[in-house]
Amino acid sequence: MYQALYRKWRPSTFDDVVGQGHITETLKRQVATGRLSHAYLFTGTRGTGKTTCAKILARAVNCEHPVNGNPCNQCPSCLGIENGSILDVLELDAASNNGVDQVRALRDEAVYTPAAVRKRVYIVDEVHMLSTAAFNALLKILEEPPAHLMFILATTELHKVPATIKSRCQQFSFKRILPGDIAARLAYVAREEGLELRGDGAALLARLADGGLRDALSLLDQCAVTDRPIGEQEVLDALGLAGNLETAALMEQIGGGDTAGALETLGRLYGAGKEVGSLLGELASLTRDLLVRKTAPQGGAALLTGGYDENTMRRLSNVFQTARLVQVLGLLQSTIADLPRSGNRRTDAELCLIRLCQPALDESLTGLNVRLSRVEELLAGGVPSVCAVPAAPLKRNVPEQKPAGVPAAEELPPWEEERPPLPEEPPEEPEHPSAAVEEPAKNQMPRGAAQSSGGGDIWPGLVVLVRNKFPAVYPFLSNPAAVQGRLEDGVLTLWVDNEFTKNMVGGAHILTELARLASEQTGSTVRCAVKVGKAPEQAPQAPAEHDNLDDLLAMGQQFDNIIIEE
Repeated sequence: MYQALYRKWRPSTFDDVVGQGHITETLKRQVATGRLSHAYLFTGTRGTGKTTCAKILARAVNCEHPVNGNPCNQCPSCLGIENGSILDVLELDAASNNGVDQVRALRDEAVYTPAAVRKRVYIVDEVHMLSTAAFNALLKILEEPPAHLMFILATTELHKVPATIKSRCQQFSFKRILPGDIAARLAYVAREEGLELRGDGAALLARLADGGLRDALSLLDQCAVTDRPIGEQEVLDALGLAGNLETAALMEQIGGGDTAGALETLGRLYGAGKEVGSLLGELASLTRDLLVRKTAPQGGAALLTGGYDENTMRRLSNVFQTARLVQVLGLLQSTIADLPRSGNRRTDAELCLIRLCQPALDESLTGLNVRLSRVEELLAGGVPSVCAVPAAPLKRNVPEQKPAGVPAAEELPPWEEERPPLPEEPPEEPEHPSAAVEEPAKNQMPRGAAQSSGGGDIWPGLVVLVRNKFPAVYPFLSNPAAVQGRLEDGVLTLWVDNEFTKNMVGGAHILTELARLASEQTGSTVRCAVKVGKAPEQAPQAPAEHDNLDDLLAMGQQFDNIIIEE
């Protein structure tokens, strides 16, 4: 009769256990020196060796000829415990024996000395399933057991075990097995079984096992039905997975907003027999790796699953922002959690991809945060319009062209904030009002806006000129309660009400444009500054006195051009 690989290749000694050396070495020393505890608590995720180590320990403490703390597996005690003929070593499942009556029967039976071995051992698997009354019934004998009695408790959910039980046991935490150790064990088992397992296939199985060797052996057993060598593609076909290349391509389509392409890829993979839940799970795993790479670029390499090459990870990292990755991962996780209760799994997966490709359809707080982050990035980059957010990533490191009228690099930058202005010569006054001829400016000031170089009269006209250039910040600039502009001594100071408004209107590209327009309107170099607070009150200027002589002179000029013919 065929036996599953995870049962056939279960370790028989502590030395055969993979990836748990910090536990097996301690247990071996305790067995060799005889310093054994009366109760052990093994914790950890599935498939990491808890029950296996419990059975090895039960044989080792009763072995007639132990070898360096390991059972010999040859004596009658070891053979009897292995085949179940010795009833003094009993394995219980707390999931089906969780009542107080079963624990009381176990307690009454445990006081009797063993018949065939030195110690009576009770292995209680999934001990967290015991009821509160059953735990209370177990406390007394667990605290003061007879000398011939030993308890080995195993659980995957340590937080459900009462503290009174934990304090009476020696606790050993089984960690997840590294993918490299799992791949090496799979290669050894495949050689012994006569299977041709390639390196890429073993690495993929190790990643899919998620730290559990039992899961890895079960997956290898599932892929071993073919006569061909077991490589990465064979594993993908046998398990109904999409593959790294397909997943990376789908992720690029999501980042580029290619909804039609993403749906086409999903339909093609679905038609090829791929399971939509597995496909979304692979997308979630890739998104998680990208998020770790973004947030921990230096020390996060050890946290990655290692399923994608460096070029692919770098290319995808440049496509997504951190906030966008958080939104993608959250939407994928929620969709995967809802799939078991779904009436149409394919439709739910398609809706998920549509929301991923078009962030505007995600009305959650995370989706709104992604869109706001995109707007902030566009504002920081100086993009003139942010009303329509493109799905494709922005091109970075593009040199900005220097606008006309901006001072050279060696001069003070126009957006300098706190440096005092340099003294400048006042503009020359025309000799006579009629001699001042205004030149048409490149950006004509709107009618009614003052052309003065002093005070704050120039500000309303500047706000109108930048309305189409910076539509996102125009509501701030045009609101006198939020922003007030004052031009004094060649410095245009923007007085804002708070730090948030300062961050919105204080971008270098905005201040540079305001300085350029102000320089054109005043005819002299103007720099911009942003300060938080209220603008100082301006002293009212006395109206100029009207001289009637000017009216007579102007009337006389009208007759200068009249020629009287005789």
